Amino acid sequence: MTVVIRNARPGDAPAIARVQVATWRSTYRGIIPDEYLDTMEEEPRAAWWRDVIARDSGASDQAFIVVADDGERGVVGFAAGGPERTGDPQFRGELGAIYILEAYQRRGIGRRLVREVARRLLERGFDSMLVWVLAENPFRAFYEALGGHRVRSRSIEIGGKTLEEWAYGWDDIRSLAGDSNIPS
Repeated sequence: MTVVIRNARPGDAPAIARVQVATWRSTYRGIIPDEYLDTMEEEPRAAWWRDVIARDSGASDQAFIVVADDGERGVVGFAAGGPERTGDPQFRGELGAIYILEAYQRRGIGRRLVREVARRLLERGFDSMLVWVLAENPFRAFYEALGGHRVRSRSIEIGGKTLEEWAYGWDDIRSLAGDSNIPS
């Protein structure tokens, strides 16, 4: 299986939404209320992702999306990055989303997507990054394995349930990007 990491295109929005909904259901069952997961709809998310893709002009203040495309099935995963959204004084970039269909997990696609997000952030002038993860997310260790360290926590509400989120941060993402020659 060959997976290509590429820029998202507006036509990818429905597939991105499909991956997001499927991944939430497979990852967060038992963490987020079932009713919330069962009523998630792809179309509103597709419209939102279409808008994000259309806004990305390569400017540093815009979000961007990269997709993992296996050619045969199409989009099997995606990641989104951009400026950190809350004005964090230490971490300027953010990995805002990363989702991979369950059948494609544990094949190195996540590492490749994170590497590409880090590269794009560096190109846009961001040299640090954080990602928010549900504390109960069974894949939290993925960020730890990539060198992220827990730096913050906060409470959020999803589907009427209060959950804890942890932020993992990287002070310098050049090594995460896999290229020490990228300017900071």
